[in-house]
Amino acid sequence: MDLRIDMPLVLLLLLPLFLYFGWTYFHERQRLKRSHIVVLTIRIVAAGCLVFALAGPYLLLPIKEEQIVYLVDRSASMNGTEDEMVQFIQESLQSKKEPQLAGIYSFSSTLQTEAILSKTLKEVPKLTEIKATDQTNIEQSLQLASGIIDPKKATRLVLLTDGNETKGDALEFATKLKGSNISVDIKPFSQPVVNDVSLKSFVSPQVAYVGEQQQLVTDIHATSAGQGELLLYENDELIHREAVELTEGTNVFTYKHAATAEGLVKYEAVVQVGQDAIFENNKLTSVTMVQSEPHLLIVNGYETASPIAAALGSQSIAYDVVAPDSLPNELSSYLQYNAIIFDNVPGHLVGEAKMSVIEQAVKNFGVGFTMVGGENSFGLGGYFKTPIETLLPVEMEIKGKEQLPSLGLVIVLDRSGSMQGSKLELAKEAAARSVEMLRDEDTLGFIAFDDRPWEIIETGPLSSKEEAVDTILSVTPGGGTEIYSSLAKAYENLADLKLQRKHIILLTDGQSQAGNYEDLIGEGKEEGITLSTVAIGQDADANLLEALSDMGSGRFYDVIDEQTIPSILSRETAMISRTYIEDNPFYPAIYNAAGWNSLFANGVPQMNAYIGTTAKQGATVVAESEKEDPVLAQWQYGLGKTFAFTSDSTGKWTGDWARWQNWGAFWQTLISQMLPSYNDVAYDVRLEADGSFMITDPTNEAAFLDIVAVNEAGEELETKLETISASQVRAVVQAEPGLIFFRIADEKQAIYQAGLSVPYSAEYELLPVNNQLIEELTQRTGGTVLKEPQDVFRDFTTKGADRQNIATWLLLASMLLFFIDITIRRFGWNFLTNAKKKEPLVEEKTIPEDTNVAQLLKGMKKRS
Repeated sequence: MDLRIDMPLVLLLLLPLFLYFGWTYFHERQRLKRSHIVVLTIRIVAAGCLVFALAGPYLLLPIKEEQIVYLVDRSASMNGTEDEMVQFIQESLQSKKEPQLAGIYSFSSTLQTEAILSKTLKEVPKLTEIKATDQTNIEQSLQLASGIIDPKKATRLVLLTDGNETKGDALEFATKLKGSNISVDIKPFSQPVVNDVSLKSFVSPQVAYVGEQQQLVTDIHATSAGQGELLLYENDELIHREAVELTEGTNVFTYKHAATAEGLVKYEAVVQVGQDAIFENNKLTSVTMVQSEPHLLIVNGYETASPIAAALGSQSIAYDVVAPDSLPNELSSYLQYNAIIFDNVPGHLVGEAKMSVIEQAVKNFGVGFTMVGGENSFGLGGYFKTPIETLLPVEMEIKGKEQLPSLGLVIVLDRSGSMQGSKLELAKEAAARSVEMLRDEDTLGFIAFDDRPWEIIETGPLSSKEEAVDTILSVTPGGGTEIYSSLAKAYENLADLKLQRKHIILLTDGQSQAGNYEDLIGEGKEEGITLSTVAIGQDADANLLEALSDMGSGRFYDVIDEQTIPSILSRETAMISRTYIEDNPFYPAIYNAAGWNSLFANGVPQMNAYIGTTAKQGATVVAESEKEDPVLAQWQYGLGKTFAFTSDSTGKWTGDWARWQNWGAFWQTLISQMLPSYNDVAYDVRLEADGSFMITDPTNEAAFLDIVAVNEAGEELETKLETISASQVRAVVQAEPGLIFFRIADEKQAIYQAGLSVPYSAEYELLPVNNQLIEELTQRTGGTVLKEPQDVFRDFTTKGADRQNIATWLLLASMLLFFIDITIRRFGWNFLTNAKKKEPLVEEKTIPEDTNVAQLLKGMKKRS
């Protein structure tokens, strides 16, 4: 047991205290009685207790219990060592003493529990599965473990690791453990030496020109000599395959390639061998900006050849024509192009994941975008509340709602167990989006079914959209699948309603028992009810659902990509709830818009039809219908310029425009206005050793740059910018291994694009044990590098102790002594020494004679 003081300097107050009492005693010692000396002594002791209490004294009481926490590194670099580590722990547990607690935790990028701290741990349990193994964060594991243990007890953290941390800084955290009861022991382990081939680097030029011979340099490292195969890809297309002879160590291969793709071009190198320990380190990517003339992507929604391509002719801008279902998923594929045109493209063939990538290409990289009308475009294409609607200058909603037909919509949704997960969530989101498109006076019903129908929203007037949406989103998965009874319930609910349009949408991913569908749907058609069906996934009974939609005079959708479900329901709701197509011939009004007036110098051709939309606030309407609906509108979305042409490209709707002599010039003008303005400044973007990116601006205006980082999936990444100097900015980006794209814009919004590859984690490199970190970490924390299992439970040099504060007791003692002092001064010393004697409560006193009274009495005697 030790006595310690938090603030020893406070004890200096005892000096003036003792001087004062000493001076008092020296000068008054002649007159001091024994009682006075006792009182003075009490005062000295009371004051001393008070000063000691202010100094923060406490007792350290020893704690016998000790804690040993195993931290098992299970990251990718430790593959093949798990059995060896478990054996080490098992053997060490045989040496555990009775008052010692032990616990086992495993870690990679985070910590998870295998066995909690207890005195009864004797066996190592089967280690649980650990998912994320691409990082080693020793710092976090030590930090979390120090929060689990009792800090009063002596603790030993036992790390079983190779010491190769890829995240965090364990040595920095070790300084925080100094002076605590925690020490860190380490038992080094490393994965066995095996045959491994890895790509150390893959380099392509930062900038090249179309047709230029560029060098693709590959650096391959092999642990042993052997044969392999090197494959090179350009934008995911194989451009080179070569059998290579590998020697032990470094192997460098160079391939010359004439660039054919344009824009930001992705190159990928892959090495393959027969036996390979780690597959994750066999692939690397690189990005090259291939400069060329502008390039256009036309997404053609017609089954015939593209009408826009025909109008442009062969001598115009370079373009590619693709079908909607052939659109790529990766951002790099869109950054090859300067502009994109959607020509009568239904949204459900695109899907919202690809829409989000396109939106990022427009917003952050300045790619131009135009949507052209048709029966499968705008609202009729299912773009309500999609990323594409967000970037367009028009909304899918239209004016004149009071003229719309009365509508009844019943959504029949499969909630069986097979729909659990993203399918059900997307289906509920799609149903909620359909509700938002309805008017308050429309009729809505919602039936969710499993082995029987559940009427979630009774069919009736839509009183509250918000309440209906919340109800739909709260649906949970259930049991089996029974379609017929649920569909019959929907028909029954709509049959007697007096509405102009009555429609049912059925969504399911399963199959059902047979039912008399022909009679059910036939009777429904007599009541004006139509039916559309959506088959989700390959397990759905597509033949049945397609037959039902044919009988119900609706549409059938066979969905493979779940992301298309919201667009499908949006399209269905739009088709039955709105009269979108305005088909009365008219002459559009052309407004004073830069670049367009010269086309209409000789007059404006007649147009037959268009899709109704509403211009957004801030959009510029170039051409407008007689009903003041936009025919051609434009605006700036982020760094991209976007257009909406609500008529079509075939001539069916555009009428005389398609026979107009300036028809080709119209499309050329539209495309030229979509093209972004690129920055000629060659910014240098490099990946630093610490994982950050350094951006160098040769114009010394780095502080004014607008920098955005986006991954291949089109997700904007969290980026922290730090200005290093007038010419340099450091960007710290939370990015996973793979491609990352930077958009750099100056104050004039001129755009510069750059792509870099974030290499695979260092976890997938064959590295030796990091002895330097292991030695330093154990030294800083008072631990040791373990050799034998029994050393884990060796005696602790620092014992645990429980701190007991005694300041309160000293304060109480001081107060008690002060009360005794006051009592003695008030009642005298005899109050204590004669405490046992009974004293009268009232002391008798002699009343002195009044002098005047006595003299009066004497005078009276003399007269008598």
